[in-house]
Amino acid sequence: MTRVRFAPSPTGYLHIGGARTFIFNWLYARHQGGVMVLRIDDTDVERNTQTSLDSIYEGLRWLELGWDELYRQSDRLDLHRQAAWAIFEKGLAYRDFMPSSPAIENPSGGWLFHPGMRELSREESDRRANAGEPFVLRFRVPRESRAEIVVSDRVYGTVTKATADLEDFALLRSTGMPTYHMASCADDADLRITDILRGQEHLANTFKHVLIFEALNVPVPNTAHLPLLMAPDGAKLSKRIHGPVVSVTTYRDAGFLPHAFVNFLSLLGWSPKNDREKMSREELVELFSLEGINRSNATINFTDEDPFDPKAVWLNAEHLRALDLDELARRLMPYVQQAGFTNATPEKLRAIVPLIHERIRLLRDIGSVADFFFSAELRPYDPAELIPQKGDAAMAARVLRKAKEVLAAVPGFDHGTLDSALRAAADELKLKAGQMFQPIRVAVCGRKNAPPLFETLEVLGRDTVLTRLDLALGLI
Repeated sequence: MTRVRFAPSPTGYLHIGGARTFIFNWLYARHQGGVMVLRIDDTDVERNTQTSLDSIYEGLRWLELGWDELYRQSDRLDLHRQAAWAIFEKGLAYRDFMPSSPAIENPSGGWLFHPGMRELSREESDRRANAGEPFVLRFRVPRESRAEIVVSDRVYGTVTKATADLEDFALLRSTGMPTYHMASCADDADLRITDILRGQEHLANTFKHVLIFEALNVPVPNTAHLPLLMAPDGAKLSKRIHGPVVSVTTYRDAGFLPHAFVNFLSLLGWSPKNDREKMSREELVELFSLEGINRSNATINFTDEDPFDPKAVWLNAEHLRALDLDELARRLMPYVQQAGFTNATPEKLRAIVPLIHERIRLLRDIGSVADFFFSAELRPYDPAELIPQKGDAAMAARVLRKAKEVLAAVPGFDHGTLDSALRAAADELKLKAGQMFQPIRVAVCGRKNAPPLFETLEVLGRDTVLTRLDLALGLI
């Protein structure tokens, strides 16, 4: 059975590159009918923080994908150490009692090993260790018996590394703590991980990991290294340089739908054979394949003025329009509350949603698109907007007075009644419908560009509409 894992380190918030790696693993697992493992790689005790861990969980849960199994590396240290010492007992690792001393360098730069440590006899090594002398446990890279390490990556194809250029890397630190390489491979082996999908920056680590897996006598997992995410200037997308724009929670707070955001991240470095863009979660699972992953890096487009990629916003708007209206109202409610509309009720929001769902791109847009439905007072607007095209202030005043008279008298305040009454009033004033409706729309909404007029009047209610018509008359 296919088993994949996402293994974040809790040293910062969930990066969108990390979220994409999680999504690709999840899609692959679901497409294959396999298992999605979440493993928190928290052995870097000096840099780990609970805040970062909480942020990772928060971001992943927002994606609404889930996982099948959960582990923390810090609970598995004995397993890592046992695996390291098993490698040592096979003669494939050695104690290095000179962790701070100069090392042999290779021609291409960097060090390979400390002189004398590889050749140290087992008896001498045991004696010094038993005497309490600190050491690092290093892997004995087989330079004499093996010329190169070959990796068949599912994205980058066949890649090789000469053993002559690979240092004797550490498995255990002098504190006895496992290194990233040791802990990661020991866990992958124990959890029976079959496929590793991770960022392209980890490709260089794969050669070391192949050696560890072979030393543990376990199958080497398949690998697929994902292209990097780049900023518009061509730099690698970085938390330090680019700030909140690379945090998953930034997109959540702005009002992206989880499944729209998943759709967007899926298209960064992967594409289905039919080049589709808007896809449901089920469609993504059905279409996802490693063959669709590109080698070239993917760029996220944003500016200082607009932190969000236009395609991400477009996809979000498309998914918003496809939502069931009850579901959209449910997802909008937290953003209505964040906007400070304390009088909002689920019933009122549900009545408003059909009028504005084509007008919002992000859930937070509810605060600007529909504010006049909730606020007792309108935002200040230019009284000149009350005057219709080819009209004047006197015409606008006649319209508003007539609208007030008609709307105060209509027996019902529903769409059909309001439509008939106001069109009849326009005929009586010998005005076109647009000349009649614009002053009313601006008076009750505070803007020309607003939802359909009659439905808006119905939701606002007679008292609010009459009050706002009165206020508008005072501005002309």
